Amino acid sequence: MLRPGELKIAAKLPTDGCASAEAQAYTRWLATDHYENFNLASWLLPKELHQHFYNLYAYCRWADDLGDEIPTRERALELLDWWERELEACYEGRPSHPVFVALRETIVAKDVPKQPFADLLKAFRQDQVVKRYSTWDGVLDYCVYSANPVGRLVLYLCGYRDEERQRLSDATCTALQLANFWQDVSRDLEIGRIYIPLDRAAAHGLSEKDIVGRKFDARYVSLMKELIEYTRELFEKGMPLAKRVEGKLSVDLEMFSRGGLAVLGAIEAVGYDTLHRRAEVSKVKQAALLGRALVTHVLGGANASRNGGFAREGTSYVAANSTEAEISESYSHCHQIARSARSNFYPAFFLLPKAKRDGIVALYAFMRLIDDVSDEGSDVAAKQRGLARWRAALDEAITGQSQAFDGNAARTLQSGDLYGEREVLPALVDTMQRFRMPARYLHDLISGAEMDLTIQEYPTFERLKEYCYRVAGTVGLTCTHIFGFRDSKALDLAEKLGLAFQLTNIIRDVREDFAAGRIYLPEEDLVRYGVAEQDLGRGEATLGVRELLKFEADRAWKLYEEGAQLLGLIEEDSRGTLWLLVQTYSALLARIESVDFAVFGERVRLSTPEKLKLMAKARFGRHTEENILAKCDRDRRRAGGAVGGRRAG
Repeated sequence: MLRPGELKIAAKLPTDGCASAEAQAYTRWLATDHYENFNLASWLLPKELHQHFYNLYAYCRWADDLGDEIPTRERALELLDWWERELEACYEGRPSHPVFVALRETIVAKDVPKQPFADLLKAFRQDQVVKRYSTWDGVLDYCVYSANPVGRLVLYLCGYRDEERQRLSDATCTALQLANFWQDVSRDLEIGRIYIPLDRAAAHGLSEKDIVGRKFDARYVSLMKELIEYTRELFEKGMPLAKRVEGKLSVDLEMFSRGGLAVLGAIEAVGYDTLHRRAEVSKVKQAALLGRALVTHVLGGANASRNGGFAREGTSYVAANSTEAEISESYSHCHQIARSARSNFYPAFFLLPKAKRDGIVALYAFMRLIDDVSDEGSDVAAKQRGLARWRAALDEAITGQSQAFDGNAARTLQSGDLYGEREVLPALVDTMQRFRMPARYLHDLISGAEMDLTIQEYPTFERLKEYCYRVAGTVGLTCTHIFGFRDSKALDLAEKLGLAFQLTNIIRDVREDFAAGRIYLPEEDLVRYGVAEQDLGRGEATLGVRELLKFEADRAWKLYEEGAQLLGLIEEDSRGTLWLLVQTYSALLARIESVDFAVFGERVRLSTPEKLKLMAKARFGRHTEENILAKCDRDRRRAGGAVGGRRAG
């Protein structure tokens, strides 16, 4: 909770739970009074969208100030966690903070998903703990969370939800972020941050010490030239977006792109010395940019190509590179991978119609191959390279061409094929197109695999939720696209079920994970129950460990109970499969509870007859919210009063 006087922008803040009109008046004041360019930007948009943009700006401004205006890192992180809880409450239909009272109107009216809002918070948190970036990929990955969500939110407000426009928006937003980085080198040094990738600096003979010491010479000029060239390519890559949207938004987008290019030109005009000064774009130049964008719009450039140059809904992303026969063969290979893995859930896939069954098997095969890269061998750097190559391979399969960049931290695909790439990706991308599945879910899944390579412990449940989203929430989201849904609430519920599944796995595998050097149980929870890390490696559970696991189980049950509503929101021909998945995982958690969390000996599991019985019920029984969860002691389920929730995003 914010303390009095901590933020200047809270001075005129209405009370919590205020009326919507009062909340929206505050966000309008904040946007128009505190951002000198906002009146111009909003003037270029349809009038009916102005208030929605005020609400969006207020959210971003508050999050930014919570990260940058709070003097201590610990307090800033605490407040960012609080802001995320407020976001969670907003999406659950109970907004309290005035900004979220106003934002709720926008979320409902424009059906805006929570992910972009949550991603921004990841970037603000990252700014608290990361002050240097050793590689290009690290900088680009930061932009995925710091810049790209803003562009996607703008598209949502304007009614655009397709992945092609989002990809172009990502390129533009990342380019804008990079242009600001190169422009603000001197300012960032003053607050102890360097966004220049140190590997690229080293390639030009510059060390971190040289940058901190503001050593300007030919080496720095050479570095800036490279960074500007790459950034300019990104702007050009995203420029077609302005021709693929309607009305004033086209002018707005073109103005921002050309403004970013003007920043790069200003850096060149000062001789590339951003170590000692900030290259500025003059007011005259800004006016000229606006005039050029307006002239382009008036002459019809925006509308003439309104529907050109991007795939219509229903066309195939892989048609240029994969024949129908190749796609069919790819699906067959995916089935072979699933069968060979002896997954308990492979039979459950056959409860789905063929098209959906093939789609979910393609997903499974892709995820299995990602797991293999993460799990096999001991060379962490090699695993990271392998995962980065999968990112690039996925993007190339989607677009049909080699991608220098698409906003997901993978610049190019290294020479040599990945195992399974040619066999799996045609089916996977066909599945993505058929079921309108965002690529970001699969990129987030890869990010989860990357987290397992470098992160062994999680200090808070909020941090654990982020991991669980990436490795399990993404599975729920992608499967729900295949299951079919109409209400966007389905995606929120799918993510909750993914988190519940992952918490169940964490509880079951606590000793096994400890032996592998990982502790997924939040450190704050270990402290709460007086559990030492070494207790997790014992042959039996101590009283404290049992209480700790019971607490985490309560969290999981809360999520199961909320997520059970998903059953009624997906298409009827998919309900048997979802029912079986939820029954199996919840039955496993109930079994763990029934043995009083004795998970330190023989692995707790369901027997083959029990699995067959569930399969029969899934195939021939009734599927309702009332019977989707395994039965267990209600008193045990509610003990502890843990409150579940979704991840930081």
